[in-house]
Amino acid sequence: MSNIRAQTDDANKPIVSKINTLSEIGFSLRVFFAHYRHAPLQAGAILLGIILAVTLLIGVKSTNENAVRSYSEATELLSQRASLLITPTAGERYLNEQVYFRLRQSGISNALAIVNGLVVDSQGRRWQIQGSDLFAAINLQVNQTTSSDNNADDNASQNNAFVNPNIPIARLLAAENILLMSESLADKIAPNGEFYLQDSSKENAATIKLDVIGLNDDFGLGNAIVADISLAQKLLHQPNQLSYIALFDNPELLIKRINQQNLLQEQANITEQDQGQALQELTRSFHLNLNAMSMLAFVVGLFIAYNGVRYSLMKRQKLLVQLLQLGIQKKRLMLALICELMLLVIIGSIIGFILGLQLSLWLQPMVAMTLEQLYGARLMPGSWQWQWLAQAIGLTLFAGLLACLPLYRQLTNQPLARISTKTNQVRHLVRTHKVQFILAVLSLIACAIAFPFAKQYQVSLGLMGVVIIAIPLLLPLTIYKISQWLAHIFPAGIWHYMIAETKELIGPLSLAMMAMLLALTANISMNTLVGSFEVTLKTWLESRLHADLYMRPSGDKILDIQDFLSDKEKVSGVYTQWTVQSQYQNMPVELVTRDLYSTKVTSSLKSQTSDLWQEFQLGNQILISEPIAIKYGLNLGDTFEIEAFIQTSSSQLSRNTLGSSDTLPTIGGIFFDYGNPKGQVVIDQELWKKVGLPEKPKSIAASYQGDISELEQLLVDSKLISNAQMYNQAKIKQQAIAMFKQTFSITMVLNSLTLMVAAIGLFSACLMLTQARQAPLAKLYALGISKGKLRIMTFVQMQLIVLLTCLVALPTGAVLGYLLINKVTLQAFGWSIAMLWDWQAYIRVVFIALTTSAVAIAIPLYWQTRKPLINSLQQEAL
Repeated sequence: MSNIRAQTDDANKPIVSKINTLSEIGFSLRVFFAHYRHAPLQAGAILLGIILAVTLLIGVKSTNENAVRSYSEATELLSQRASLLITPTAGERYLNEQVYFRLRQSGISNALAIVNGLVVDSQGRRWQIQGSDLFAAINLQVNQTTSSDNNADDNASQNNAFVNPNIPIARLLAAENILLMSESLADKIAPNGEFYLQDSSKENAATIKLDVIGLNDDFGLGNAIVADISLAQKLLHQPNQLSYIALFDNPELLIKRINQQNLLQEQANITEQDQGQALQELTRSFHLNLNAMSMLAFVVGLFIAYNGVRYSLMKRQKLLVQLLQLGIQKKRLMLALICELMLLVIIGSIIGFILGLQLSLWLQPMVAMTLEQLYGARLMPGSWQWQWLAQAIGLTLFAGLLACLPLYRQLTNQPLARISTKTNQVRHLVRTHKVQFILAVLSLIACAIAFPFAKQYQVSLGLMGVVIIAIPLLLPLTIYKISQWLAHIFPAGIWHYMIAETKELIGPLSLAMMAMLLALTANISMNTLVGSFEVTLKTWLESRLHADLYMRPSGDKILDIQDFLSDKEKVSGVYTQWTVQSQYQNMPVELVTRDLYSTKVTSSLKSQTSDLWQEFQLGNQILISEPIAIKYGLNLGDTFEIEAFIQTSSSQLSRNTLGSSDTLPTIGGIFFDYGNPKGQVVIDQELWKKVGLPEKPKSIAASYQGDISELEQLLVDSKLISNAQMYNQAKIKQQAIAMFKQTFSITMVLNSLTLMVAAIGLFSACLMLTQARQAPLAKLYALGISKGKLRIMTFVQMQLIVLLTCLVALPTGAVLGYLLINKVTLQAFGWSIAMLWDWQAYIRVVFIALTTSAVAIAIPLYWQTRKPLINSLQQEAL
């Protein structure tokens, strides 16, 4: 009987053990929550860091994911994604609309005619306008709705919204003066529902009034302006002409049908869509840059969260020891701490996820404008996925456990009979900081060795991430040693005590200072990059823009404009340029030729052969842009096999390699090229003609000895070209600089947000620290030091630490700026940038940091020191 009972007891032991484990964990958690009810600041500090980290992570992730999704799912405006595009033949800008009529008459109903171009409003601003066969677009949208199974309800609601009786469809189809815009754009440029354009086809540049209809932003119009095709042709002065035709059926069947019936009649080309792969490739480095900034902000937020965890554990040391003395096992106490962290991570991640989606709505218009201006990509309405929340929770929990487990283990393994003294805590922190310093130095040495061998920007960005993580690890010991040195300088007295005690503040403030250092370093490095690029771009534009006026008229008007300009006495030079799309290693590039004078003047050469121009005229050497050279590892003297496309039939283009197999041209020069998302290859005019490329130029430029507006008015009066097709030097520079600023605006915004997150973390740390230091301040107060002096002393102590952090950030920010310019930007974009020091920007950033920290220090310090300090002594005695 006893054996049976013993066996039963043995069998019940695991169950009892599990019950005891759950009971002890549950009891510990209830004690922790009771503690947080009395000290909500501690839980709030942890949640604050998690929320800020997840908010920026999700905000940028949502923006990036939506952009990438748009590349593969982007639609023709008010329609669906095209499978084929029918485009003009090489050398022509527009397509005869008879091609579209033949397609429709042959029974190909899923076709959409598009014409686009630039127009000028009454204020002289240029706008891209797109004309579409609106009736065909509506039908295509209806067909998409009825054929879709998964998104039928969503598409139907969008379609019903478009075919709303409040929208005058009949007036639109009747080609009345009506434009469609997104509501956000309409509110910005036509708040009264009216938009005015200049009509250069009439005398005195008459103004055309157009009514504006704002469509919901969910339609994805972005910054596009849509009109019925007949109205657009009139506004663009392109009667009976189209930019392209979009087709939406099976591409193989369509190509076969078009070829069999000879519907194009050698008037157009067919190109198959790539499902957004080209755009993804072009914008990869842009999105990688955003991801890097979001991860930096995420790390800063985690520093804040970890600082809150450490402060909370420091304030609960007695409580943890008491739980251990009550019989709670160390492993179960650690499990309770882990469960507490998991719960805080889940709560903080959920709040951060919601705020991150809201941040994405704010960031997306900026990203959309950048991508639209720089790459011609139009973003679709934003969407979100629950998986992002799971990823945020998983990443935050992993990082939190990785950081907090050593701290948990240290506290749960301390002797029950003794609580670590303050001296032991300081010594432990100093040892920890020494280990961090050694690890940081070793990491930086490893990166310095690896950087010269990094040839891809992804690798360079990864190494830079290691540098970014290593730099803050240097900070605590560096400031500790500096404050130790300063303590020897100051004479005995209250100020000597202040400096000496500063060493003890480094530990509690170290994480907040590390977060601040990260934000300052990133800000200084980005200021270096942006300032250097702006100066480099302006210098490059000065050499690139040698003419006074640049024109892109329709193909049939260029020869007439050349004749018109040659008759004007003040026109000192006329320059032409030919451009076609080409390929190098299956990647699209632009093949360009100009007159020799323009080529020599405008090519800002990075490197060249000694006999460049002689061999260039013979067709033996060519010029390539720096982005191509860097991307493919090309150097002077390398052969360059590029395929030029030549029209041979109505359905396809033939490929002709420049030069024979034995005489491929070599690279004679590499020129700087900024802001161009595609690579560019420049060849001599004779080689251009020899290959059989189009004879009609794509653009024309002129130098004028006089007021350039005079020449613009003469050209407008001649009816050969409109204002929207002309750009003078000043306008090009203005637009280039504006595009440049827009390109980096999103990065600078994220930089500012990161700095703000660090400031919030500093405020949180100062609030916790001043609360923890009430007893030491009360002792000094009891010794006769006034509250005013105590506030000044504490304020100076903390500001000294911030100032030292700023001084460390200056060289580290310069190092990161150098890596950004000479490694990441060079490899990602192919742009060589001369690194310049913007000391005013650096001083401004340091001033902002000191001002922000002053507010972050002063407010909690005032809150804590206005309370009766004698109570702090009484609480410490208890």
